[in-house]
Amino acid sequence: EENMTVTEDFSRVENTYQMEAEVCIIFSDFGKMQNVCNLLTEKLGTSVTISPPHLYHTPEAIDTLRRQVCVTAVGNTHRKAQEVCRLFGQALGKPVLIKEEETKEWGGHIDSHLSRCADSQTLQERIQNATAYASCRVFAVFEINGKENRINKLL
Repeated sequence: EENMTVTEDFSRVENTYQMEAEVCIIFSDFGKMQNVCNLLTEKLGTSVTISPPHLYHTPEAIDTLRRQVCVTAVGNTHRKAQEVCRLFGQALGKPVLIKEEETKEWGGHIDSHLSRCADSQTLQERIQNATAYASCRVFAVFEINGKENRINKLL
């Protein structure tokens, strides 16, 4: 209920009363939004008008995306370092230094030019324009253990 607002308007037209209601709902699940829209259209028919969705990312969602991209970059770096160590018969040790060097973000919003013609865009074009992307480049230094060190540690 905290993500929904209802505005009702009663008016008299000649000898009848007319009620119009506007329901605005914030969805965090695109599939759920589609299901609700389909249900309303099915139950209310032509008496309901569904406006095109306004797509955006919350600051929390963008922050989560940034963290996930950085963690994935560190994981990729660790896997690559392990592969290189295996290639040379070494064992990868613990990380000595991990530094985030560069983060890039793009997309995730409809710029002013596109917002003017947003009504003419298809839903897929709106989704494409609102999709957020991020990349992260990290620098990592790991200890490298020789084979004999690994064998000694096991004994």
